[in-house]
Amino acid sequence: MLIHPDRSTLLVIDIQERLQPFIDQGDSVLAHSQWLLRVAQRIGVPVICTEQYPRGIGPTVPALRELLPDSAVVEKIYFSAVAECAGGLAGPGSDGAEGGGIFAAPGGERRQFVVVGTESHVCVMQTVLDLLAAGRRVFVVEEAVGSRRASDKALALERMRRHGADIVSREMVAFEWLQRAGTDLFRGVSRDFIK
Repeated sequence: MLIHPDRSTLLVIDIQERLQPFIDQGDSVLAHSQWLLRVAQRIGVPVICTEQYPRGIGPTVPALRELLPDSAVVEKIYFSAVAECAGGLAGPGSDGAEGGGIFAAPGGERRQFVVVGTESHVCVMQTVLDLLAAGRRVFVVEEAVGSRRASDKALALERMRRHGADIVSREMVAFEWLQRAGTDLFRGVSRDFIK
């Protein structure tokens, strides 16, 4: 299945000030996430950004936060952003009820989620597995997710893939959102983002 611009949302998970310096290849994860966020905005794909306990871990890094309206940012306590939506009821024995959180944010009603963020083996993976359980299609951008240890990222990607997530690159996402060449949008995105 292709990623469709009218059916997908970019979900940026917990790229926060106090955690970011400890992420393996953290500068690269941030740069790829920012690139994809800017492409999503140019194409008109909604963006949701989560913050895990911002009083402790800090807010979203300024390079991302300054690009987002307040309505796109969702605070959470649960590691899974979907568990937060179900009032903490997602997981074993959950009825999958959708409450607030990412499902209530603009774009949260969409059926496809393109996921970037940290940490791959904690909040990213738990959110992805819960999104899949809720019937969403999930596309994890390999170069735009990270963990403190590379081995944890590798294990998380393997587990997410095994459970049905597609592991993709940022350019795969951008070209699928664009759908075709020869348009003004394609020329603008190609000129400004595809190098």
